[in-house]
Amino acid sequence: MSERTVLHGCVLSSMPVGETDRRIVLLTREQGCISAFARGARRSNNPLSAATSPFTFGTFEGYQGRNSWTIVSASVSNYFTEMLTDLDTVYYGSYFAEIAEYYGQEGVDETERLNLMYVTLRALEKKNLSFEMIRRIYELRTLVINGEFPDFFHCVITGEKENLHYVSIKNRGAVSEAAREQVTDAEKVSDSVLYALQYVCSAPVTRLYAFTMKPEAERIFCDFLRRYRNRYKERKYHSEVFLTQ
Repeated sequence: MSERTVLHGCVLSSMPVGETDRRIVLLTREQGCISAFARGARRSNNPLSAATSPFTFGTFEGYQGRNSWTIVSASVSNYFTEMLTDLDTVYYGSYFAEIAEYYGQEGVDETERLNLMYVTLRALEKKNLSFEMIRRIYELRTLVINGEFPDFFHCVITGEKENLHYVSIKNRGAVSEAAREQVTDAEKVSDSVLYALQYVCSAPVTRLYAFTMKPEAERIFCDFLRRYRNRYKERKYHSEVFLTQ
């Protein structure tokens, strides 16, 4: 048996295996996104039963096998129990977890993605922002973590930082007044919308959901990011079906 390793992370998904076991996907600081087995976790008296449910954050101890990990013990720091009492928050949480599982990589530092998952679930639980707003913020910040986000700090045509009054989906970023005629899909946006786009890309993750917008500005912000995401997303997520309902 390999030496035991302590992992700090979150359960993204959990499924039954055999009569008593579970297979889980863990997003961890130390080992990135990994697949792991929890023996006997489906038994009600097993200490791993609650610790291997989705959205559970904690410390997991296990060892690495040839193709997967085995979890032998866990200490839970947050179950997000309040969130689990609302079906809508569960659907959104599942969507965010599915995205994290798709983009998460094994064997790399996924601390930023893990922190994003935590603050996003907290935002869902608190309900200070609309679900749509939380969704679009999460999707954009995920692009930032992946290193493929649009540039809202410079004009994508001239490189200038001033007079950024337009945004472009096709050109992936902001467009200045001087370059507006060169961009066929340039959309005029207010300073508040541009600032919000810049803020989501650059703010500390702990402050990511600590802002609000006026209803019309929020609508424009969310609509732009929805269309941007639809154009460049790499796959259709199963949990999106529930969000459209």
